[in-house]
Order: sequence, then structure tokens, then C-alpha cells
Amino acid sequence: MKHGFIKTATVSPELRVADTVYNAEKIIEAIHAANDENVSLLVFPELCVTGYTCADLFLHRPLLDAAKKAVDAIVKATEGIEMLIFIGAPIRHNNKVYDTAIAIYDGSIRGIVPKKNLANYGESYEARQFSVFEGDKYSMFFDVDEESSVPFTTNIVFAAPNAPEFTVACEIGEDLMVPESPSVSHAKAGANIIVNLAASAEIVGRAAKRRLAVTSASAKLVCAYLYANAGCEESTTDGVFSGHSMIAYNGKLLSEKKPFETGMQTAIIDVQTLADERMKKNTYPAQDTEDYFHAYFDMPLKETETPKYPKRPFIPTDKNEFEERAESIINIQAYALKKRIAHSRAKTAVIGISGGLDSTLALLIAARAMDLLGRDRKDIISVTMPCFGTTQRTKSNAVLLAEALGTTVRTVDIKRAVSVHFEDIGHDENNHDVTFENAQARERTQVIMDIANQTGGLVVGTGDLSEVALGWSTYNGDHMSMYGVNADVPKTLVRYLVAHFANGMEGEAKACLLDILDTPVSPELLPAKDGEITQKTEDIVGPYDLHDFFLYYTIRKGYTPSKLFRVATCAFADEFDGETILKWMTKFYSRFFTQQFKRSCVPDGPKVGSVALSPRGDWKMPSDAMATAWMNELDEIQI
Repeated sequence: MKHGFIKTATVSPELRVADTVYNAEKIIEAIHAANDENVSLLVFPELCVTGYTCADLFLHRPLLDAAKKAVDAIVKATEGIEMLIFIGAPIRHNNKVYDTAIAIYDGSIRGIVPKKNLANYGESYEARQFSVFEGDKYSMFFDVDEESSVPFTTNIVFAAPNAPEFTVACEIGEDLMVPESPSVSHAKAGANIIVNLAASAEIVGRAAKRRLAVTSASAKLVCAYLYANAGCEESTTDGVFSGHSMIAYNGKLLSEKKPFETGMQTAIIDVQTLADERMKKNTYPAQDTEDYFHAYFDMPLKETETPKYPKRPFIPTDKNEFEERAESIINIQAYALKKRIAHSRAKTAVIGISGGLDSTLALLIAARAMDLLGRDRKDIISVTMPCFGTTQRTKSNAVLLAEALGTTVRTVDIKRAVSVHFEDIGHDENNHDVTFENAQARERTQVIMDIANQTGGLVVGTGDLSEVALGWSTYNGDHMSMYGVNADVPKTLVRYLVAHFANGMEGEAKACLLDILDTPVSPELLPAKDGEITQKTEDIVGPYDLHDFFLYYTIRKGYTPSKLFRVATCAFADEFDGETILKWMTKFYSRFFTQQFKRSCVPDGPKVGSVALSPRGDWKMPSDAMATAWMNELDEIQI
């Protein structure tokens, strides 16, 4: 459970209807198998001790007595097993029979949760055998034996004091499907994990409805939701059960046993991040535990394997999902620019083009915006400004693409102007320091700003989110524009969006885009050598794959440096060693803190995703904040 990672599982074991001895044996086998997998939380289906489909047999003493003996055997078999386990069984209590979930830990029952909402429609007739639980508070207790009793109520949060975010509450089957699900109050009482012991018969279309209900509940409640469903060994007298089970996490499906698939499924969930997500949302209520009983279990902090994270968190791995996402992002950018051009009554959109990825995306977005406005693309002025570091390859690509898109192309060679400027300030042109670089960047910005004034236009900024995060821009140079259309698009995503455009093009435009995609990322501010780029951004600040990974999990998820290092070394194990990752992590934190002053005065730009750094919206940070706490934690990392 270090860093909040907890391994969870659901399983629909083999069973025989009303054969509690056999069922207990299979449940115990599954418990041992889960323990071998280092699982900390295991959930079984509704009434799995007897089978859900026992019907009127639930009202007969032999079955109820047999169920109690089976539960006792299961509890005894868990001695020494440090795992929170939920099994389903009928319980006779106060002359009524309840459909319950029994929470077990290390040889003892920690609480019993009765079903609150009985399904009594369609193929279900639970109210015929079971009673509705009507208690609200934890005043009801169940006598396990002559010496001890446990809470018997829907309002229980099971908690591990040494892992404060490991908090679990339970609902059963139909409880999920009612307008006021118990899980809502469970989450408000502090449960980060909701488990559901279910028995939902399979009919056409129901699997999709279940999936939607589970993922939606996890998203709305900002929780992990484990749904364990009865399997196909249930009675088939009037229907069939499929074992369709899921583990969802804050709106995402982590694992799914699709209908009629068998076996145990596992998923590692991050309860620490769930708690942090709730903390960030001011609309999420403060914990209300007044009517709740807390059942504690002293689970040691288990070391789990690290979940496998995608290397590019901003880019969906599913191709169809990415195509849909790409069009959504492009539309957000294009419609935002359309609105700004129309509102400012701009006669032109002026873009400094370099043949690089960022200016290429900005140009493509501008073309779509002009199309949306019903205006001629000639109103886009594409300005190429060669200087000391410009290569023929990038210059050619910039001009060819701008022409292929039908824009107006202007070339302004800035070498003479920059050289005169060096003379004016007394700078040696052979000294290729930061002054040498930034003078070119500022001259380029001056040129396009003045052309915008000259043509009644608006300067479209090209800098991306990764550059904003790292401060990889010249203050009052490429840092400045009249509208930063790429401001919320990270570098890794820029590349994929340009590729998306290329897939829909033909001829010269497509050839240009493909060559641009193959060109190293560079500001081209240092002289070329033999016509080749000498200044490669990723050699200086580090790989953008790493930086975008760091950015997402630092800003969006709030990971600490040690946790970030752990997941990064796992995600990039085939590409970078720990020493390299730590090196660039240190660079990331250092630049992120020291470059905030640039973010404090960035131009307007459209938000497109869940990570944004605009000082007017998502990110407010003092420019003189210190990175000491983050750097100290980095220093403690052992490689």
C-alpha cells in the first residue's frame, strides 16, 4: 500500500445451489489464490455461500443453519490472512432473514451489511424471502457467538488506521440501481472504495447498463467501485447468470470479466489519488460520519507491484478513441480562434512558421478557423523568418505547407536586423550565448507583431503546453502573442494531432507534414552545421515523452516525486534507466518552479484538457515559490 496502491480482486467462484459445504470449499480456495496474488481486498458475489437462486429455501432452517456453519468455516480459514474479504450469505436476525454481505479479516467478522433495496420486479422476487433493512444508525449488532458481536447495519466504513485512505463500504446488488444509492452516503462518510456483491441475471442489453452504472458511480463519487456478480452455476430454472464483474476507478473501467468469462480478476487502485481528487473538488462534501460505525482492521502496509502506466497519458491508446479525441481538440482550438478573430475584427491571422511541429499545428488550426468563418485562407499570413540557425529543410517545409494550404506567404530574413542589434548593444556575434539566441526570438516576435499591425491582423501564438510548463520560450519573444492557440496542447499530443491532419491530406501538403513529423524538435537559434540542425531541444531539456508524463502526473494527479519516480521507471523501463529518469525529473521540477514568472503573464488561449497552466484558470502559483520540498524528496530516492 505504499504510495496508496492497493491490489483488489473480484471472483465468482464455482458453486452448487444450496450446497453450502461445496460452496465454502470453493470460496476458501479462491481466498487462498487471492492471498497468493498479494490481494488486499477481495469481493465475492451476492449470496455466494448458498447461491442466489435458492428461492423459498431461504426460509427454511436447514439451509440457514448450513449457511451459518459455512460462514464459520470460511472465517476460520482466513486466520492469518491479512486481506479484507466480503462474502454474501443469508443471515437470520431478530426473527427476520436478511440478504447480507459479511466482511471478514484475519479470522474474524468485522461487520455485516444487509441489503437495503430488495429487487422485486421482473425475474427478481427478493421481498418474498428477505426483509428490508430499516435501521439507519449502527444501533443494531449481530451476535457472532456467545462472547462477541459485530455491527449489523448498512452504515459501516471499514478502515485501516495505518493506511488512512484505505476505507471501504458496501452495497448489494439493486442498491446500485436506485435513485438514492447507499454508496452516496458511504462516499460522503469517507469510503474511497465501494464494493457491490451482486446477482444480476443476464438478458440482452443488461451488460452495457451494468457497465454504465458502475463506471458512472465511480466517477460521480470519485471512488473505486468493485462489482462482483453471480456466475453461471446459479440455477437456470428461469434465467441465467453470467459472472459479469467489473473494477472501476473514478470513471474508468480498470478490469472487466465480461459475461460468461470465468476466474478471478485483479486491479491495483490508487486510494491516495482518490483522496487527493476529492480534496481538490470544492463541490465534494466534507466527511459526514455521524451516523456511521467504523470497523477497523489492522492491515500491514503491503508492497504491491507498480501498475503499468501508459507512456503518453495525454494520448488514448485506442485508435478509434484517439481519432475522436483528436477531432474534439482540433474543433476546440479552431472554434476558439474563430471566435477571437471575429471578435477582434482581425483582417488577418499572422503566424510565424518555422517548419516545426508547433507552428505547423497552429497553421493547420488557423486554416480550419478561416474555413469556419467562410473566409479566404489568403487572410492567413504565414511568415518565415530565417536567421543563423535556420536549415533549408525546415524553411522549405514551412513555405511549401503554407502555400499548399493556400495562405499568404511572406519571408523576412532577420539576420541583418539581429546583427545590427548586436552592434547596438555591443554583443559579439560569435558569442552564442543566451543573448545570441533570445535576440533572434524577440526579433521574430517583433516582426510578426508589426506585420499584424500593418495588416490589421492578430498574431497567433504557436507555443505548446510542454513549453509553457518548462518555460522553454524567450520572455517577450515566442512567449508572447495575441492568442496562444496551442497553449493547452502538450508536445507529445501536438505530434499526434499533426499526424492526424496528415492522414486526411494528399499530395504536397501530406508530404510536408510527414517530413515535419520526422524533423528533430529545435528552436533553430544556433548556427547549423553542414546544413543540419545542431540545437536539439530534447538534448537540452530532456525527452518530451518524459516531461509530459511528469507534467500529467504532477499537475493532474498530484503525485509526489517518489511516487512519480516509481511509476515512471515502470512505464519507461524499456527506454530509460532510473538514473536518466531521475536526472530529467530533477530538471522538470527545477524548471517548473523557476519559470512560473513566464506563466503568470501568458496570452489567452483555449483550454482543451484536464491539465492547463493558465494563471486565469487552472493554475495559480507564486513566481517566487521554492521547490525545496520536492527536491528534498528527490534527494531521498534510492536507485
